[in-house]
Amino acid sequence: MRRSQLFGRTLREIPSEAEIPSHQLLLQAGMIRRLVVGMYSYLPLAQRALRKIENIIREEMDGIGGQEIDMPLVQPAGLWQETGRWEMLEGRELAGFEDRFGRKLVLAMTHEEAVTDLVRNQTNSYRQLPLMLYQIKLKFRDEPRPRAGLIRVREFAMKDAYSFHTDEADLESYYDQMHQVYLGIFRRLGIDVVSVESDPGIIGGTEAHEFMLIADAGEDRVISCNGCDYRANADVAAVRKPQIDNGKPAPIEEVETPDQTTIDDVANFLGLQKEQTLKAVFYSTDESLIFAAIRGDMEVNETKLKRAVGASHLWFSTDAELQRYGLVAGYASPIDVKGVTVVVDDSVASTTNLVAGANKPGYHLKNMNYPRDFRADLVTDISLARNGSTCIHCGGTLRERRGIEVGNIFKLGTKYSETMNATYLSQKGRPELLFMGCYGIGLGRLLASIVEANHDEDGIIWPPAVAPYQIHLMHIGKGDEVREQTETLYANLRAQGYEVLYDDRPESPGVKFKEADLLGMPVRFTISQRTLETNSVEVKRRTEQEKHLVRLEELDPQLYLS
Repeated sequence: MRRSQLFGRTLREIPSEAEIPSHQLLLQAGMIRRLVVGMYSYLPLAQRALRKIENIIREEMDGIGGQEIDMPLVQPAGLWQETGRWEMLEGRELAGFEDRFGRKLVLAMTHEEAVTDLVRNQTNSYRQLPLMLYQIKLKFRDEPRPRAGLIRVREFAMKDAYSFHTDEADLESYYDQMHQVYLGIFRRLGIDVVSVESDPGIIGGTEAHEFMLIADAGEDRVISCNGCDYRANADVAAVRKPQIDNGKPAPIEEVETPDQTTIDDVANFLGLQKEQTLKAVFYSTDESLIFAAIRGDMEVNETKLKRAVGASHLWFSTDAELQRYGLVAGYASPIDVKGVTVVVDDSVASTTNLVAGANKPGYHLKNMNYPRDFRADLVTDISLARNGSTCIHCGGTLRERRGIEVGNIFKLGTKYSETMNATYLSQKGRPELLFMGCYGIGLGRLLASIVEANHDEDGIIWPPAVAPYQIHLMHIGKGDEVREQTETLYANLRAQGYEVLYDDRPESPGVKFKEADLLGMPVRFTISQRTLETNSVEVKRRTEQEKHLVRLEELDPQLYLS
C-alpha cells in the first residue's frame, strides 16, 4: 500500500476526547474515528490488524473442534423472555424496538438465547455431543458510560463461542481446555494476561474467569496474593477477615452522639476503633430496600450483594426512600426494622459489642450483638477486598492492580437449557438437559489492549502477528535513482509475499520517521542517497534504537519479523 493513497490521516495533536494511551495513539495514527460517543469507525490500518486478530482466534477455535456460524443481530424479545433476562435488562443495556408488525425485537448484546434456541432445534441425540459453535459478530449494548476509546463502547464486534455437553464433567473438562486455549491466543497476539476468578454477572452460571491485561488504564480491580496463585476480580475476591475480640456480649447501652453521622465521626467521638462499629449502607432494587450491615473497617462489595439478594441492579437509596421505612441516615440500626431486607456481612456475625445507630437522630447504641439483638434475612460475605487484605487461602498479603478485561469464559451449566427446555436424548433414550459453556473475546477492546501493552512515547509498537503491515518502506532525499531503487525494492518485497506500507510521499525525513514510529510497523526499511553508495538499505526494528545498513542482495526481511 502506498502511503500517498492510504485512507486516513495522522494527527499532530492528541484529541481532547482521548483518555488513555491506546485511545490517543489509535486516533493520532489515523486508525479509528469516532462517529458518536461509544461508536467508532475502523479505518484501513485498524481493520487490517483486526482481521489478523480474527484469523488467529479462528485458528484456535477451529483447533479445538469449533464450527463457525453467524446468528442474527436482531432477535425476538420472546427468547429473552423465556430466560427472564428481558425483564432484567429491558430499558437498560438491552436495546429493544418494535417492527412494522408490532413484534418486539432486540439488538443482541450477547447470543446465549439465540444459540440455545438454535441447538435445541438441531441437536437431539447424545451422539451429536459435545458440540462447540462460535461466531465473530457485531453486537450492541446500550452502554450508559462509554469511555476510553475502544475499551468500553456501545457497538462492538465479539468472538462468542458456546459449547454443549451431556454432563457437568464433560463441561468441566472442556472449560479447562478453553482456559488454556485463551492463554495461547493472547500469547500469540503479543500480550501477557492473567486469569482471575470473576462474577458471572448477567450471563450467569456457576463459575467464570476473566483474562486481564494488567494496565493502569484498566477499569477493573485485580486482586492477587503474594503467597499463592490466588487471583480474582475484586468483585468476587474473598479475604480472611481479622477476628476482633470485644469481650463477651454486654447489655445494650444508648449513648448520645450529636452530629456524629459517619463511622469516623462515631469512632472518634466514642474513642473506639472503626472495627468496633457497625456500618449501615442502604441500597434500593426494583423490589425492595436492602439494609447492608458490615463492620466499620470494611466496605460493601456491591457485586457480592447483588448476587446475595438475586438483584440484577441496585442503587444507593435516597433520603426519601429511607424515610418511607422510618430509617435515619447516619443513625440507622437493623433493630426492629420493618419491610426491609437485612443482609449482614459475616464479619458482623462474628464480632461482639458493636456500636450501631439507635434509629433516632443524635443517638447510637453500644454493645449490639447478632443474633441476640436483631435479625438478618441473610448472613454472608459482602465485603470488598482491598490492597493489603489477607488471603483467605494462605494468609498472604493481597495486592490490588488495575486491569483491562480482554476475554471471559463461563460455566453456564443448565441455566439456559432449563429455562428454554433444551434437551438431548441420552443413551437410555431419556431427555436430559444440555450443559453449556460460554466463551467471549471483544475484538475492539482487544485491539486497544494490544496497543495499550505495546507502545512508547513515540507511538505504537505492533507485535508482528497483528501489525497492519510487516514492513514500513520509505525513501528520503531527492533524486530519481533513490525513488527508482525504492520502487524496485517495493515490488520485490511484495512479490515475495510481504505486506509493505510504502511511504512514497515527498515529505521531509523528519516527518516520515516520526510517522513511522507513530504507526508502529515491526521494521522500517529506508533508502537514501547514502545507502545507494553501498547498494544497501537502512534497517531499523521498531523495538530498537539501532539502525543497520544491509546490502540489498543480503536482505532477508524475515530475520526482522520474528
